[in-house]
Amino acid sequence: MPDLLTSRAATDPDHTALIVAGQGSLTLAEWDERSTAAARAFPGPLKGDRVALVFGAREWLDYAVSWMAVLKAGGVAVPLSDRLAPPELAYMIEDCGATTVVHGGGDTALPPELAVPLNELLSRPAVREETPAPDPLSLAQILYTSGTTGRPKGVAATHANLTSPPVHPKRRPFAHSRHLVHAFPIGTNAGQVMLLHALTAAPAVVTLPLFTPARFAALIEEYAAGTVFVVPAMAAELLNARVQDRHDLSSVLLLGSAAAALPPPVAAGLTTAFPNAAVANYYTSTEAAPAQTIMIYDPDRPGSLGRAAGGSQLKIANADGTPVAPGETGEVWLRAAAHPRAYYDIDEDSAFQDGWVRMGDLGRLDDEGYLYLVDRESDVIKSGAFKVSTIQVESALHEHPAVADASVFGVPHPVMGMAVAAAVVATAPLTLSDVRAFLSTRLAGHELPTALLTLDALPRNAAGKVIKRELRRMAEE
Repeated sequence: MPDLLTSRAATDPDHTALIVAGQGSLTLAEWDERSTAAARAFPGPLKGDRVALVFGAREWLDYAVSWMAVLKAGGVAVPLSDRLAPPELAYMIEDCGATTVVHGGGDTALPPELAVPLNELLSRPAVREETPAPDPLSLAQILYTSGTTGRPKGVAATHANLTSPPVHPKRRPFAHSRHLVHAFPIGTNAGQVMLLHALTAAPAVVTLPLFTPARFAALIEEYAAGTVFVVPAMAAELLNARVQDRHDLSSVLLLGSAAAALPPPVAAGLTTAFPNAAVANYYTSTEAAPAQTIMIYDPDRPGSLGRAAGGSQLKIANADGTPVAPGETGEVWLRAAAHPRAYYDIDEDSAFQDGWVRMGDLGRLDDEGYLYLVDRESDVIKSGAFKVSTIQVESALHEHPAVADASVFGVPHPVMGMAVAAAVVATAPLTLSDVRAFLSTRLAGHELPTALLTLDALPRNAAGKVIKRELRRMAEE
């Protein structure tokens, strides 16, 4: 990773790599020089030591410097958001065995014996003149999963994984853009992908510290962004706020959605709100990256997540990895072209098999190899003799004109075992009978919700994924 920055900074030093709205910017030369100074200030070569990086969304510039400094010093970077609850933060720092915690200098509940503000690190005299050249197969990063189905796990990636597939200097990604806009938080896989784009892609990467639909749309307009990345929750908020009525979004040629499947009604709405954009759904996971599928929204295949891209491989298989026939439902597996990731310091590795990653989703492939998700394996609702796909019910709910956001989950039922429940963010008063009547022409009887929660907002984690266990708790109360 350090070689990518040093070589590009040498040929294009004044290229702006990162811009944080309202905070400043960072050129490639500045990124290279500041990260080298910080790397040389560590007491000694890190030799694989884990260094936790705790920064807030306004501190993307300092975070980028710190992340590269750790890699230049031979360490393993562990990106963490300062929005994590103190017990979560403490767990991750202890779990990875961090020897140092570099942070932005604010009031933080960090172990004082480990914590070092970046400014203090930069003010120290250099301990050495040279930084070690890392082995491409050595660990570079540990990124924690979102923990929606259990305790977060550390996913380890090597330098070779993060630099795959290689980028040719004359064919940099998103060359149609001068600016790429996103609002992903530090410590997420989506955020790390944006950091890699800042390092290797053609446009300057612009981030918004705090997402609101109006601010995000204004930022797109201000920079005439050619590329924009969101998560489905952000996409729904942009549409509900009708930002296209107040802002010029015509510059956007590619609008990518990541972190979760984009509901077809939301994807269709984006094609109208962003009239010149190809709307692309990216499907991967912290464990599987850089393997992914990509789907440009197609009204003839509204629910598809596309086909494997960038040398990735995709299969639908049973639990032991044996592929099933096209059209049959099974587990979704992805495989990167080379250098897979692995869980850090966990002996149990059922998610990984010969380079393949079990995605935890159920899906099927059509005859042309297009992927369709059925549901998260853990989210499927087994109601009596039926299995209900929460994705399918959520997609139908998004068609309701008064539903701004929706999530579906299972609740205990004395006869059926489990029953369907829905949580919605509504723009007008909604009752359960209203929702069931609307869905009755779109879904089977066993798929109709038997309980309805109306909320001001769905509970989501830092990656934008709905925390369904929280919805179950609310329903029980």
